[in-house]
Amino acid sequence: MTAVGERAPSFSLPDTSGNTHALDGAGPTVVCFTCNHCPYALAWHERIIAVARDYAPREVRVLAINPNDAERYPRDSLEAMRARVRDGEFGGVPYLRDESQAVARAYDAKTTPDVFVVDSGGIVRYRGAPDQDHDDPAQNAAWLRAALDAVLAGNSPDRAETPPVGCTIKWRQ
Repeated sequence: MTAVGERAPSFSLPDTSGNTHALDGAGPTVVCFTCNHCPYALAWHERIIAVARDYAPREVRVLAINPNDAERYPRDSLEAMRARVRDGEFGGVPYLRDESQAVARAYDAKTTPDVFVVDSGGIVRYRGAPDQDHDDPAQNAAWLRAALDAVLAGNSPDRAETPPVGCTIKWRQ
């Protein structure tokens, strides 16, 4: 299990176009396990994309990772992921496929979404939900934003961990 304060597991995963993305230490990275069918992931989606847009000038990047079993959940297939990217739903955020589920297991991801903030040194500084209420867009990913602000200021977030909230990861059987 990856805990706050520990080194984040490294990974290299393809996005929907086949380009590979990895943790590279260039700046803070939000690693967000998400999917296409979970109502929680869908409810928080725009807030997470807004974080990516708002923090990009500060050299923060967001990597969205779909680890779900696409055989049992066809809405989480690579083709369905590609359709969402083609429709402009990800606003330039790479949408990565964790086909083997190895990355989700290494992070001990529990839900979609399950959000990790990794600092430029590769240390996990936050893990949990984007904010306290998926049904309230006014929350604006406040917990995620506060964690990023702290990391960018060279500090540890006041709230370093919150319970992840969402649909469970759909593991292969």
